[in-house]
Amino acid sequence: MEAGTGTEAAPRKAPRRGERLEVEIDSLAFGGRGVARADGFVLFVAGGLPGDRVLAEVTKGKKRFAEARTIDLLRPGADRTPDRCIHGGEPCPGAPWQGLPYERQLAEKQAQVEDSLRRIGGLDGFEMEPIVPAVEEWRYRNKLEYSFGEGAVGTADEGVALGFHARGRWDLIVDVDDCKLASEAGNAARNGVREWARLEDVPAYDARARRGVLRNLVVREGRRTGQIQTRLVTTASRLPRPPVDLHTTIEGDSGGTDGPTGALGEERLHEKLCGLDFEMSHGAFFQTNTEMAERLYAVATEFAGLTGRERVFDLFCGIGTIGLSMAGAAGEVWGLEIVPEAIADAERNARRNKIENARFVAANARTGVRPLIEEAGKPDVVVVDPPRAGLSQKIVRRLIECEAQKIVYVSCNPTTLAPNASQLEEAGYKLRRVRPVDMFPQTPHIECVALLERHTSPTPPG
Repeated sequence: MEAGTGTEAAPRKAPRRGERLEVEIDSLAFGGRGVARADGFVLFVAGGLPGDRVLAEVTKGKKRFAEARTIDLLRPGADRTPDRCIHGGEPCPGAPWQGLPYERQLAEKQAQVEDSLRRIGGLDGFEMEPIVPAVEEWRYRNKLEYSFGEGAVGTADEGVALGFHARGRWDLIVDVDDCKLASEAGNAARNGVREWARLEDVPAYDARARRGVLRNLVVREGRRTGQIQTRLVTTASRLPRPPVDLHTTIEGDSGGTDGPTGALGEERLHEKLCGLDFEMSHGAFFQTNTEMAERLYAVATEFAGLTGRERVFDLFCGIGTIGLSMAGAAGEVWGLEIVPEAIADAERNARRNKIENARFVAANARTGVRPLIEEAGKPDVVVVDPPRAGLSQKIVRRLIECEAQKIVYVSCNPTTLAPNASQLEEAGYKLRRVRPVDMFPQTPHIECVALLERHTSPTPPG
């Protein structure tokens, strides 16, 4: 009952999908969305930064919170900086934090790593070290993936468009001329393929009508070698020879870029990293910021504290970048990776750099660690660089069975690092140091390196 009225208070209604609200952004949530409040409900607003007053449209309603997207920036926050990377009048979707001053971006990332470890993992007593800032705040990406669509009729962009999906739209592509995340050479390569498509009148694929040819273009760059590698993804159709290195064909409505791939030019990408020469197949994982990958791996090597005698296991090793960068300071390195093509790349890279104390095995980390211990013996140091989902409970158990003195955990998601580190602490390890590394300026993505040391006999959880 409302005081003094004798009437019952009307229950507040949760915001509904499609509803538009004028709100002020208070802070940032993990993942980068702005946090606002409307009539007691929490709104997570894509495109909103602290201090902004925005018109937001609800995209998903829940009982206690709602998700929304910015429709209009009514009043920018006091600290907001002008957007530098804009396509079709909209901010670049790959740079959602470009309105935040860079020092504020670093502070937010540092705070979110620490908050995840303490709040989600219940961890304490570790040294939270200052974040390593990026070498370049712009034009740092060595890989970008673009989509084809139809440009607006009656405009300069009429014909094939090649760029990014418009915010909140899967069916509309915003044409891109100069993406400030890509190098000038990478932009030129993309624009050259679009010009070819327009001159040859090759149509974009229309998923709704299920017709057309052009789907995606992947541009990769060897930042230290100057090599630009382009891979065109199309339907299985006849078309004029495209000016690209690789051509992938996909049947059906798949939105991905994986399919049969033929080489029309240079098949492998070449790069220099940590004083070593690497080459990789088109599907191999490689950090998308070459300059910061060196700093990330330098932190991992520092945390490993190698003296030249240790046996190192490199789990989720990919093409061998971390393990091979540590090999000169280790006694021996053993890499484990589930993708056979990546292992072939790793072995090739070891030979290319005349590294003889590194071996690589194609196996799942869940089932491959025990056989690896039987073959190589137990490691002194284990390095893990898992995907965003982190380590499963079974892989954590395999990690504990290694009985390594040190575990160096390279994480791209502190919300999964936190529970993994907590599980390892329960098994006899102690989280000692954590250092974030800013691999992706203008975005909320966070990488960090954590050091865990064994201080009691390990006991597998569960």
